[in-house]
Amino acid sequence: MKKITLSHVLTFAVILLFAFIMLAPYMWMITTSLKPRNMMGEPPYLFPTFFRFENYQIAWKAAPFLRYYINTLIVAVAVIASRIVLASLAAYSFAIMKFKGRDILFLLFLGTMMIPFQSIIIPSYQLARDFDWFNTYQVLIVPRMVDAFSIFLLRQNFISIPKDYLDAAKMDGCNDWQTLWRIVFPLATPTVLTMSLFTFLFIWNDFLWPLLVANAEKMRVIQVGLQAFSGRYQVEWTYMMAGTVMATILPILLFFLMQKQFISGIMKSGIKG
Repeated sequence: MKKITLSHVLTFAVILLFAFIMLAPYMWMITTSLKPRNMMGEPPYLFPTFFRFENYQIAWKAAPFLRYYINTLIVAVAVIASRIVLASLAAYSFAIMKFKGRDILFLLFLGTMMIPFQSIIIPSYQLARDFDWFNTYQVLIVPRMVDAFSIFLLRQNFISIPKDYLDAAKMDGCNDWQTLWRIVFPLATPTVLTMSLFTFLFIWNDFLWPLLVANAEKMRVIQVGLQAFSGRYQVEWTYMMAGTVMATILPILLFFLMQKQFISGIMKSGIKG
């Protein structure tokens, strides 16, 4: 049996402290969502002493949260699917195919990650206006279909695939398209799942762009809908917290279900090359 030293105890204590600091806001949010309306004036506490679950029912009926969920899921699934296809094609080109200026082009492409979205939001807004895309699904999906980070993540995984697999595929008569989807892509499944999780969390938490271009009631995504809901209940903190819990529960569950694939994808991706 391994001997427990003082350093082990201190390390564990520090980890517990940071875990508590990270979990405390979420615990307070859940506690507040279960309070009666007339209990907001009392000193705050982290562990629930009341369990007024009807707050969730009231919040659910007060705003079309189901519509917000459906809109967000439609956008997330469409963006994830498009990024899987387009990022795989680009990553294969940058990692496997050889052409003049490939590395320079890849560095230039990575440079787009340093451009903040706020700096291009005005021309993006003008394009959406010119295309008459306001309050449509395409205005939420098309600008998010390509992502430099997704390409980088897959490219770093693709270059780690043994060259023998690629040579064997060529000997069997596979072209680049077949090699990508039959050999390379299946080997990169953990990284693809990681990229999909990143994309889902990004779409789920996206606020500024949907607020500008899709603010109609029927087209609101979950974060914009939650903002409108909080504006409706400026002083009803219990209902606001209930709505916030409902808006965050799905990403948290998804992360717990996919945490093994997420860790595996991170380990297999982007440090080589």
